[in-house]
Amino acid sequence: MIIETERLLLRQFCESDLDDYAAMLANRETMRYIGAGKPMSRAQTWHHIATNLGHWQLRGFGFYAVEEKKTGRLIGRIGLLSPEGWPGIELGWLLAPEFQGQGFAFEGAKAVRDHAFENLKIPEIISVIHPQNIRSITLAKKLSESLCDFISIYGIECAIYKIVCEGLKV
Repeated sequence: MIIETERLLLRQFCESDLDDYAAMLANRETMRYIGAGKPMSRAQTWHHIATNLGHWQLRGFGFYAVEEKKTGRLIGRIGLLSPEGWPGIELGWLLAPEFQGQGFAFEGAKAVRDHAFENLKIPEIISVIHPQNIRSITLAKKLSESLCDFISIYGIECAIYKIVCEGLKV
């Protein structure tokens, strides 16, 4: 499954992504609001890629590797996540710091959101966001998501933003 936008290619992760992705996930700033907020080792990154590919097999969707078309460089991940026990099908995004603030996250997340509603027929999508992650909250709102709840995930208080297919405004 590939999604193409004006500036991005969203595709499956492959083994050749490991070096760039490991560098990205080892960055403290990149991981600040993700999970426990700690950088990942190369081995943990490999496990994350393998788990994501398994998620695609089990659920039919997952995180895409985000490649900037102009350079061919891996700049992050954007996609859908719904592991066992999760509060819903989540639209998530993560970009390397040098690619933030350029509209890439909105461009990719909008394409994935639209694909989820139009092609996968998913009726509603959530985004699980650390309450201090103002950039992600702003992006969720730009995607027409609204705050609907606060929950604890792995002992971390998170805000849940949600959009239903009928609520699509963008």
